[in-house]
Amino acid sequence: EIHLAESGGGSVQAGGSLKLSCVASGYNASRYYMSWFRQVPGEEREGVASIYTDNTRRNYADFAKGRFIISHDNAKNTLYLEMNSLRPEDTAVYYCAVSFGFRNWYSRIEYNYWGQGTQVTVSS
Repeated sequence: EIHLAESGGGSVQAGGSLKLSCVASGYNASRYYMSWFRQVPGEEREGVASIYTDNTRRNYADFAKGRFIISHDNAKNTLYLEMNSLRPEDTAVYYCAVSFGFRNWYSRIEYNYWGQGTQVTVSS
């Protein structure tokens, strides 16, 4: 079983930046897909970005393109999401997730493991 632990959330003003981290543990294989999702209360959890753990095969939601960067450090088993030019509408709980293969990276049902989430709040 894979355990995922997110960190790095917080409060920031619009236009600011945050970098989220997600440490994966409990699994020996080094190659799988990892993604970031986000969720606002009362809304569906939506995909933000995904990556294969060899740092290839990146995907981004349209709202993330040009502002967010997803990366993975194999030595640290850590997934990152660098978020720049943050907007109030980016306010959400951000989750990392693991999939061993998917047809649609942005579909939450394709993921096997989830972290507990980290809150990101962007004020105007």
